[in-house]
Amino acid sequence: MNYLFDLNAFLPGVIAGVAGLIALLIDSYKNDHDGIYGLTVVSLIAALGLSIIDMFGPVGEAWSGMITYGGVSAFGNTVVLLGALFCVLISREYLKAIEHEFGEVYAMVLIATSGMLALASANNLIMIFVGLETMSICLYVLAGLIKEHKIGAEAALKYFLLGAFSTGFLLYGMALLYGATGSLSIPEIAQNASSNLLFIAGAGLLLVGFFFKVSAVPFHMWTPDVYQGTPTTLTAYMATASKSATFVALILIVSKMLPAETAEWSEVLEVIAIITMILGNIIALVQDNIKRMLAYSSIAHAGYLLVGLAAGTPEGYSAVLFYLLAYTIMNVGAFGIVAYYERQQGLDFTDVNNYAGLGFKRPIMGVMLSIFLFSLAGIPPLVGFFGKYLVFAAAINADMIALAVIGVLASAASVYYYLRPMVYMYFREPHKDVPFVQAGITFKGTLIVLTILTIYFGVAFGGLHDLLASYYSGDWVTHLTGN
Repeated sequence: MNYLFDLNAFLPGVIAGVAGLIALLIDSYKNDHDGIYGLTVVSLIAALGLSIIDMFGPVGEAWSGMITYGGVSAFGNTVVLLGALFCVLISREYLKAIEHEFGEVYAMVLIATSGMLALASANNLIMIFVGLETMSICLYVLAGLIKEHKIGAEAALKYFLLGAFSTGFLLYGMALLYGATGSLSIPEIAQNASSNLLFIAGAGLLLVGFFFKVSAVPFHMWTPDVYQGTPTTLTAYMATASKSATFVALILIVSKMLPAETAEWSEVLEVIAIITMILGNIIALVQDNIKRMLAYSSIAHAGYLLVGLAAGTPEGYSAVLFYLLAYTIMNVGAFGIVAYYERQQGLDFTDVNNYAGLGFKRPIMGVMLSIFLFSLAGIPPLVGFFGKYLVFAAAINADMIALAVIGVLASAASVYYYLRPMVYMYFREPHKDVPFVQAGITFKGTLIVLTILTIYFGVAFGGLHDLLASYYSGDWVTHLTGN
């Protein structure tokens, strides 16, 4: 009966993977069947429901220690599935408008999501590799969806080449770690960790592979071109769900596999966090293309997340988890509004200059975009502010005052480029009259839900943060029961 238990432990991933295969079969019999979209939404909702239940269930290992379930893994799965679901809900209308709504898009999203869930649940280096590559191969396909345009083909090629390059670092690091410890299991590697050169080199190369995936400087080169060339709603999926899964796996690596006495890993993370925050924000300041601006913004947010990891404390890890949820909500919302404007004909609405006067022409969309951008900038009382507050507070409590100060200053600089689209929307005269297409109920409803969540988790963030902190406090069920 062990196989039934193992299956249940990874049931959200199984649902997403099987649904992806079914979607491929349906599409092979009838191209772009409407039922594929419905299957995708239903399967993601079912997987999301199971993941939420798992957050309040037991914590343990399955598949002979290859994966973990419950606790941090369940929360990571929940964030990934939320990102995937919201992106799918806003994708159908957008992809139809740009004439690229193909059945295989949803199949790729489902299979990529299955890989992300495996990555977020991984407890073994082999599972990390399987999850990462399942996710990455599907994202390479999605990045090149608009292959007839040069920018789309360029995005897919750059993503594939640099992704394959990062995989080489990852695999070489795993090989060295196996040679140093004789195991691929993360808990066993931690038990056999040492300060010898083989272990340090293996761990360093493994981190380089992860830094590529999360767009940390200096391994960020692919990000702006890929984000710009990928269809906008799929860019949102790429920027949120994949980054969330990778950071959950990175938390496991840093917290369990790299004990402090083997090397000064926190100092490495601190340096990477500093240059990532600074460079991401500085280059974002001069971007006129709003998708490239959000791409460099995404790089900067990876730096903020690395601040929590550099702290190396339970407080820092729980802050990173909260930040991942916050980042997913507000970033999908921002990309969703950009996707809505991008559908309109007559002007290039990826150019921020063409947002002039849109705040009055489409007031609801303008208000929602303002809320998402304020949250990304870290303005209270929105969820982005408390996400940044928690990671910076963790750094201060870990005696990394300089890191926290640099993070706050970098975040303050970001206000300029986040406010810039709002200045154009509300304080500039429109260029010309453009007929706007109304957003559908599902599209608009999804954006409204994201707006509400951005405000709600900013005002009532305490309960969720306490739950996440309890994952690192031993018996977290005590927190739930009050006993």
